[in-house]
Amino acid sequence: MQHFLSHSPWEHLPVQNQIAMDCDRLIGGSPDTGLIYDETGIPKKGKMSVGAARQWCGRLGKTDNCQTVVCAALAMGPHVALVDERLYLPKEWTDDKKRCQKAGVPDDIEFKTKSELVLEMTRKAKAQGIRFSWIGLDGGYGKDPGLLNALECDGHIFMADVHKDQTIYLEDPAPYLPEKKGRGRTPTRLVAVTPLTRVDIWAASQPEESWQRIAFRESTKGRLQADFLIQRGWTWDTTESKGRLRHLIVRREIGAKEEIKYSLSNAPVDTSLERLAFMQGQRYFVERAFQDAKSNVGLDHYQVRGWQAFHHHMTMVMLAMLYMLETRLANKKDYPLLSCADIENLLSHFLPRKDITEEEVLRQMETRHRQRQASIDSAYAKQRSG
Repeated sequence: MQHFLSHSPWEHLPVQNQIAMDCDRLIGGSPDTGLIYDETGIPKKGKMSVGAARQWCGRLGKTDNCQTVVCAALAMGPHVALVDERLYLPKEWTDDKKRCQKAGVPDDIEFKTKSELVLEMTRKAKAQGIRFSWIGLDGGYGKDPGLLNALECDGHIFMADVHKDQTIYLEDPAPYLPEKKGRGRTPTRLVAVTPLTRVDIWAASQPEESWQRIAFRESTKGRLQADFLIQRGWTWDTTESKGRLRHLIVRREIGAKEEIKYSLSNAPVDTSLERLAFMQGQRYFVERAFQDAKSNVGLDHYQVRGWQAFHHHMTMVMLAMLYMLETRLANKKDYPLLSCADIENLLSHFLPRKDITEEEVLRQMETRHRQRQASIDSAYAKQRSG
């Protein structure tokens, strides 16, 4: 295993490219297919593991020593697979060439922000012919106007979560260059005609009747509903000569009005609120894919330090996730509730180590499915009666 990961000279990029093409074959091309980005932090001890540094680790919920991987996932509802990945190298790594050489980092690898890695992977996916209808981003990327503008210039529709302190212009900022008045320097920076508004302040000022209740995602607990607001507004990157018109989508959880999600999208102006709500809700499935990858495929279970070994491991994780996706789709008719955990249990039987009989492993799985289906049916029945 160590030789296969750390020393075997096989190239990971051609394998990852094939995984992306196979995933596109399975779920690409649908109006409901999105290319969704997320990152995961993998806690590490010591400083030898490539890319390890003190940085934000979502898994721990704090800044700690970890590796950060930015991943691209092709998703069509609950059907998700990873199609690309980039290991983020902080400047303390890229500025230390000896440290990089010791970890096997190629000489041509330079520092790139996480946003630059996302843009790089998006352009690669487009060049490969991967078919997706929009790009999903969390708040860590949605706060970067340069990334959003670059995606729009490349012809992509995005749905980007933003933080509550995100600001927008409710009217066209119409940037202009002020006239010089009196003594002093001649103005060189554009200024906006209209004031900025924080999205949370705007949402809090809206009357209750403005909120619309919409079912935005199917789940095992019935159709998930929330209250939504939509507003057209402008964002303006001061490096540009004009603002860009966006949708602001605000989602408030029913029964927990303090739980509010904000997103910006450049979807066409006539896009319905129902469609925008659907797109906003799809990042959930990528988070579930990470859970499956860690629980069933070993995403964060490895003992390697070098650049090549890390990418070999990630490639095998991606390949396993593709296998899980294809297996679930192939058996969707007979086993619509087939999960990654089910597949792992089945493999533990059908591969050489057999602890129980074939009949028993299938019986156990079908029992779990009956229980889950009964829970789903009960949730929908309660929803209908309500």
